[in-house]
Amino acid sequence: MVSERDSSQPKEVDTRTLTVAYAGGQERRGPVTMGQANMIRCVLRDEPAHINIHDVWPAPPGIRLDAAVDALRALAVRHEGLRTTFPYAPGTAPGEQVVAASGEFMVTVLDHTELPEEPARYAESLALRARDERFHLDRDFPLRISLVTVDGAPVFVALAASHAVADISALAVLKEEWLALLTGETLPPQSALTPLDLAAEESTPAGLRKSGASLRYWERIIRTGPQAMFAEPGAEGAEVHAPQLTLRSRRGARALALVTERTGGLPATVLLTAWCALLAHRTGQDACVAAVPTSNRYTPRLVRSVNTLSQDALLSLDVRVPTFDALLRTAWGAALNSYRHSQFDAVALWEMIGRATFERGSHFARDVVFNDVSSLPPSLPSTLDAAAQGENAPRPDLEISRGPGQVLPARVLTFVHEIDPLLRLGIWVDPALFPRDEAEGFLAGLVRLLEAAAVADVPLAALTEVTGVRPVERGADWERVDGCWVSPPAVAATLSRVLDGLPVHVTSDPPRTGGSAEGDAEHGLTAFIASGGSPLTPEGAHAALMDALPGRPGVLAPRRYVIVQDPPAEADRSSAWGRQQILLEGTGRDRRM
Repeated sequence: MVSERDSSQPKEVDTRTLTVAYAGGQERRGPVTMGQANMIRCVLRDEPAHINIHDVWPAPPGIRLDAAVDALRALAVRHEGLRTTFPYAPGTAPGEQVVAASGEFMVTVLDHTELPEEPARYAESLALRARDERFHLDRDFPLRISLVTVDGAPVFVALAASHAVADISALAVLKEEWLALLTGETLPPQSALTPLDLAAEESTPAGLRKSGASLRYWERIIRTGPQAMFAEPGAEGAEVHAPQLTLRSRRGARALALVTERTGGLPATVLLTAWCALLAHRTGQDACVAAVPTSNRYTPRLVRSVNTLSQDALLSLDVRVPTFDALLRTAWGAALNSYRHSQFDAVALWEMIGRATFERGSHFARDVVFNDVSSLPPSLPSTLDAAAQGENAPRPDLEISRGPGQVLPARVLTFVHEIDPLLRLGIWVDPALFPRDEAEGFLAGLVRLLEAAAVADVPLAALTEVTGVRPVERGADWERVDGCWVSPPAVAATLSRVLDGLPVHVTSDPPRTGGSAEGDAEHGLTAFIASGGSPLTPEGAHAALMDALPGRPGVLAPRRYVIVQDPPAEADRSSAWGRQQILLEGTGRDRRM
């Protein structure tokens, strides 16, 4: 069943702003963490609506406004991250964090006589709107808070947060503690690492060795894995406006439990394996490469840290195995390996990515993101679904609903919110690659795969029949080159365009070794360019093409550039180009232009 959701606006709202002072913390300062540096880079570069995050917290019935505000004040005192700012000079990036002992923040109170028909969706619209304004890292409190009340009684907290200070996991911790304070509980002493304590650990010799190992792990994937999971017709541009789909399935939860019982695997690993198997099947890839950001909270001292630990764990799962069970046996090790290598110097990482992709002639696309937050306190959209449907709402066998879209620098973003008693997933997909029916079919296919794996091992060659999800169809002009799906005609057209229309012919070189994975890595392209006497070099051609790669996942730079004077009469024949007198040739990788 598919349902549409919308939210209406309230009829009457009285708005006022409270200034909330806090005191009792400890003043501290020190270097930023690797995760903070990573997100600060994004905060300074990206549009605020794209990088800020949000959440909605339903208030328990019967609480007073002053109690809700006092609980927010207590969180500010308890968590150093909420009292942190990042001073920096214009034109630079912050390298230091300062924790205040006291300060103040604002709470906007929106008092209603009556809430709209879908109050939770209305509260989310307020939180989404709050994301549009940029946080000033050097002076702003990192939460932008609205209290939705009815006749003065709190109903929701709708907030946006600076991603430089908090991630989704941190907001879940704050929500849980806020609710606990409102019910009179005493919070236990802090045991999680503060941002400054984590920064100190990261700067030790052991921390620096760990960061170095992470860079080497990432570099291996960047140099050998697919440059984009979605290299296919229709995959264009670096950002997409993706509609949201939510899967709620009792069948899926039941099947997941049965697969876990049959195989002995962990539920989270079983679900990740099924998701990767289906995604690699749909994209026609030999590996599933995905960012799994929340999985870097894998040590006890990080689980409840109110901090931004948003550094990708980069999963690379080779799917060239015969069956689902065989893939499951390798998935836990691959996932653990990615988690262990998710702490790194973000500046050094992107310098490495720039160097490795320039040398390879590729552009790394963070196409796929998988966030499993099912082990955390419930957060969006679970909160909204429960509020909108009631705690005693029926648990559908399989329901797919649609929600608001958002602009994403990814083609598939998945959140796992719940695995029992419902399988609840939120997913945003590129509509150019997944028309509505196919997007819904992908989610239904995931449930079908779990149901099939619940009773027997599933051959991966049978995924189309089992799930109803078909691999993408690429034309005859597409081929796998250096581990990537590439369209040589698209390479030629792009190279010709960036060289002001010079004639270009691209040919695929045969593998130097037969049929192995290593042999595919030797399979490259050669570009013949008729310069007409212009002072073109292989280095210039390569640099120009690299600048054009973002947003063109079907284009991979040639391994060799051959510059000739004029095109042959038979310009469509590689052998004719090969007989032309060569003016210059080379890899183009000798130096940056």
